[in-house]
Amino acid sequence: MTERSPAPGGSQEGKSPQRRGADDRGGNAGGWGETLRTVVYALVIAVVVRTLFYEPFNIPSGSMMPTLMDGDYLFVSKLSYGYSRYSFPFSAGPFEGRIISDRPERGDVAVFRKPTDTSIDFIKRIIGLPGDRIQVVRGVLHINGEAVKRRRIEDYQLRSGRTVPQYIETLPNGVQHHILEGSGDSGPLDNTAVFTVPAGHYFAMGDNRDNSRDSRVLNVVGYVPFENLIGRADLMFWSVEPQVVLWQPWTWPTGIRYSRLFDVVE
Repeated sequence: MTERSPAPGGSQEGKSPQRRGADDRGGNAGGWGETLRTVVYALVIAVVVRTLFYEPFNIPSGSMMPTLMDGDYLFVSKLSYGYSRYSFPFSAGPFEGRIISDRPERGDVAVFRKPTDTSIDFIKRIIGLPGDRIQVVRGVLHINGEAVKRRRIEDYQLRSGRTVPQYIETLPNGVQHHILEGSGDSGPLDNTAVFTVPAGHYFAMGDNRDNSRDSRVLNVVGYVPFENLIGRADLMFWSVEPQVVLWQPWTWPTGIRYSRLFDVVE
């Protein structure tokens, strides 16, 4: 029997390997391209969310105890106060002042750029609004000449085991929050001059009143310009004791503060 010659262009069987090779090369290129696009999209979305909506922030000190503790991680709402150049990564906002802005309320826990060094983020409670007169007299906060009400509650136990007096303070607009006042009326910041908050500025204080460098110390922090506000602390999403080490899993079970996870910041 005479063997038939393949039709011009080769048999279908003969073409298949060539098509598979071409498809493989296109598939690899498409796969890498798709992965790259996914990574780029994810980065863009992360930057947009961080810039316009929520930014994570961790607490590095005890100046806001008992409300916030060293090792707490928060989401800070950028929507709360609008946007300034400090809302953007590397303070790269292309404008001065604020846009789509809303004013903070007395009692907000706010993250802001330190007025005397804008490379540093601070977190404190907004106590004084523009035009307010703020003074501390024998450890008691005064706003516009009136003593702010506070009520003594159970003492707060520090990590060291020492206890300090704890109060619930009620601001003039009704906002209540806990404060620590360990030195009574004898600490260096327990008796101050009267601070008159300038227009366009705010007066911020830590809840740990004897261990907070805040607007009471003018040459360190001072009055906070509206432009320096980054956002309001809203939600705690993670909290760990200092002994927790990421690469030491045996420290996790006893080091995570489970009771603080997903707490609303007040």
